Amino acid sequence: MDQFICVRLVQANAMDLTLFQFDYDLTFAAFFMNADKTIYGRFGSRSDRKDATKDISMEGFRGALSAALEMHKGYPANKASIAGKQPRTPRFNTPDEYPSLKGKYQPTLDYEGKVVQSCMHCHQVREAERSFFRADHKPIPDEVLYPWPMLDVVGLRFDPKEKAKVKSVAKGSSAAIAGFKAGDEMLMFEGQPVLSIADLQWVLQSAPQPSTLKARVLRDRKQLDLTLNLKADWRRHTDISWRATTWDLRRMASGGLVLMDATLDERRKAKLAESDLGLRVEYVGQYGDHAVGKKAGFTKDDIIVRVADQTGHMTESELFGYLLQNKMAGTRVPVTVLRAGSRVDLELPMQ
Repeated sequence: MDQFICVRLVQANAMDLTLFQFDYDLTFAAFFMNADKTIYGRFGSRSDRKDATKDISMEGFRGALSAALEMHKGYPANKASIAGKQPRTPRFNTPDEYPSLKGKYQPTLDYEGKVVQSCMHCHQVREAERSFFRADHKPIPDEVLYPWPMLDVVGLRFDPKEKAKVKSVAKGSSAAIAGFKAGDEMLMFEGQPVLSIADLQWVLQSAPQPSTLKARVLRDRKQLDLTLNLKADWRRHTDISWRATTWDLRRMASGGLVLMDATLDERRKAKLAESDLGLRVEYVGQYGDHAVGKKAGFTKDDIIVRVADQTGHMTESELFGYLLQNKMAGTRVPVTVLRAGSRVDLELPMQ
């Protein structure tokens, strides 16, 4: 660490979105960059609500730091290889330019007064991005609904204690078809040198739908080139239920309901097949706009079996995607639930 100049940002007030582009649901994120603002790589990944350190470790961070130092030694001769790591042009340059945040925060925190209330949280940037589309009565794009996908969406799971080493490959997945194997060390992804799992996520975040992505791995001391083919809907299978920003999506799409996939035992008792839509209401919001589901008549342990014309299996994340891309605010969506063995027809107002 003594070879780095460390700068810490603790709030998003006036954050430069032309430079700091990362997963805004993270508890911790790091950028490795040159003094001229050229980004060498990123660190910080998350896939669990309760365990913020499930996908990161000090060992993995140490590996990323070492790789960043090696990259710095080769700079600027290696500048072309890291061109893909540089920020994209954002919709707005700072968070307070978003309509839903405009005028609500000052550029700096009020340390002499209400410091907590004056602090803009990073997750509010993602919420503002989604609100931008929703307020304009436009479908929220996949890359905004399902941001920064973890690599398990393509069938890869990485060892958090390594820089970027494959721990397992899901059978039949896109990664398995591409030829990835456990133990592979990711060296390059779409021509970009890899410092951490977050670098891999950056490539997925920037990838179109469908995609053909090139990877170079180290296997048994040999470098191999692999091709990862992703279908048009690949991003929609990402789990976003753990994200802080999904709380606002629940307001928009489910009126504050938290939904869980019914267990096999619950499906058996309800006479539902695994292929049927069977989302159990785990929690019903009680206040404000998060109580819309409650006011519409939904109760805890209702099992949703139909939403509009959809009756096939969906996760909560997939259902939110369907609703937020097909049902605009103000629409009342017909929903059928199973309650104590009987079917009950309700209407869920979209927000």
